[in-house]
Amino acid sequence: MTPETTYQQSRWSLDDLFPGAQSPELAAAFGDLEKMTADFETLRPQLTPQIDDAAFMDVVHKLDAINYLAHKLYGFAELWVTEDTQNQAALGLVARVQQFVAELSNRLLFFDLWWKDLDDVPANRLMNASGDYRYWLEAMRYFKPHTLSEPEEKIINLKNVTGAEALNTLYETITNRYTFKITIDGKEKEMTRGELMTYPRKADPNLRAAAYQELYRVYGNDGLILGQIYQTLARDWRNEQINLRKYASPIATRNLVNDIPDAVIETLLDVAQKNAGVFQRFFKIKAKRLGMERLRRYDIYAPTVQSEKAYPFGEAAAMVLDSFHQFEPRFGELAERVFKQNRLDSEVRKGKRSGAFCATAAHDRTPWVMLNYQGRADDVSTMAHELGHAIHSMLAQHHTTFTAHACLPLAETASTFGEMMLVDRLLAQESDADVRRDLLFGQVDDAYATIIRQAFFALFERQAHEMIHAGASVDDLSDAYLINLKTQFGDAVEISDEFRWEWVSIPHIYNVPFYVYAYAFGQLLVLSLYQQYKQEGDSFKPRYMELLAAGGSAAPMKVLANAGIDAAQPSFWQGGFDVVANLVSQLEALP
Repeated sequence: MTPETTYQQSRWSLDDLFPGAQSPELAAAFGDLEKMTADFETLRPQLTPQIDDAAFMDVVHKLDAINYLAHKLYGFAELWVTEDTQNQAALGLVARVQQFVAELSNRLLFFDLWWKDLDDVPANRLMNASGDYRYWLEAMRYFKPHTLSEPEEKIINLKNVTGAEALNTLYETITNRYTFKITIDGKEKEMTRGELMTYPRKADPNLRAAAYQELYRVYGNDGLILGQIYQTLARDWRNEQINLRKYASPIATRNLVNDIPDAVIETLLDVAQKNAGVFQRFFKIKAKRLGMERLRRYDIYAPTVQSEKAYPFGEAAAMVLDSFHQFEPRFGELAERVFKQNRLDSEVRKGKRSGAFCATAAHDRTPWVMLNYQGRADDVSTMAHELGHAIHSMLAQHHTTFTAHACLPLAETASTFGEMMLVDRLLAQESDADVRRDLLFGQVDDAYATIIRQAFFALFERQAHEMIHAGASVDDLSDAYLINLKTQFGDAVEISDEFRWEWVSIPHIYNVPFYVYAYAFGQLLVLSLYQQYKQEGDSFKPRYMELLAAGGSAAPMKVLANAGIDAAQPSFWQGGFDVVANLVSQLEALP
């Protein structure tokens, strides 16, 4: 059972990283990293094919220690600026840390290059003696064909600080200062994006339309500027990843980082396109339930009953923690740690970054979770999602700095599974038939948002990179995005012209190219795992916990194979869509 503590919304504490931006500890970290790096540079002559196992592991441990402290420093700066993206001191610290870490990375680069270039026989000997570091060392060698000379790699590291990283900071600074105005009950209200986006889930269709129209009016006003930032980032990506590093395609870079074969991602996206009709069926059911001939794009997240049920923060925390405890007490205990150690920033504040995330700034520390909690059922699901990430991180924290973090597609496993546990919890306690029906509709809403929406983002992203290479304008990209939406929704949803600017409001396609398919991968994977859980009960749990505890210490395809999953087969992905199709059929059968 969960504790009787009633949690309140609060701002997180970063003290476990550093007591403050002006603290002696933070100032000392710069000096410590400088000294550790200088000491590491003296080890360069030892890096020969003849290096013995003990000396090699000493090198690896020293590199691990440098990366650990650098992650803490970088994590503090990034989390601090998240609290208020207009904080000039925080922005200044981020810039300083980015420059400092880039310079350190250049000085450490010789190890990476030596290791990739080492012949297989000595490399295999050293990997056999490396314990938990083995997969990190093995995966690093996959990048050998795409690695440049030491001087070239150093130039790229420095270029990125004032290039791609600076452009992403500029994008976030511009968009996080946006305010939005809509008229409610005859009064104009000013709000953040997070506050505005509560209205597409309201019962009033006029408010739903007004919220989206205002969102894309504001983004559209800067559409040409934001679009040019994206074009430049896409050109920068191509210049480095294809022209210099010789990857086969822009998306292939992300696939290798994730250690997922290109063919697996192609299969995922192909199966997703073929199953767009499943969600088009759902939207037609929803239109009928709402008494509409056809949904507008404004209406896809509309509630299907006139329920405005709100969940106070303390009640939401209790429900989420209870759902984790009921599944596995260890999960509940780990989630509670986030609250007890004040790692949760749940307040809504002007200037605070929108959305939600979980950040593991140091692999052996409790992660930091950011929410913008406003009491909606969706906010409760988001809490479960981000706490699932935190649980995943803590289960894998016995690994090293280099092997604790799961690749992006597997990183969504515990978070999405957490949401599904919460829905089970809500359905078990909810007696109101309308709310129960709304929850079932919400399950498919969420599946849409996480699977098809993200898969079509990835398809657009893939297309956009090629169009930009061919000289496409910002307007050309907006036209292509509208076609993408019309393909996705078919004749089930009416698309208004202002949605042509939706693509410039998607931060992931700017700051982590081709990140978005990880959501679809993770959701379909979890549908498969959850089906196994329902069929097997408690016997499923050890295998699931083993999957999470692996972190990034083994190849993802191997981790999945150990869980009985072959992600290379179209039938695996289709199985996930079949689960959704079954939910849609249940909704079609409702009176």
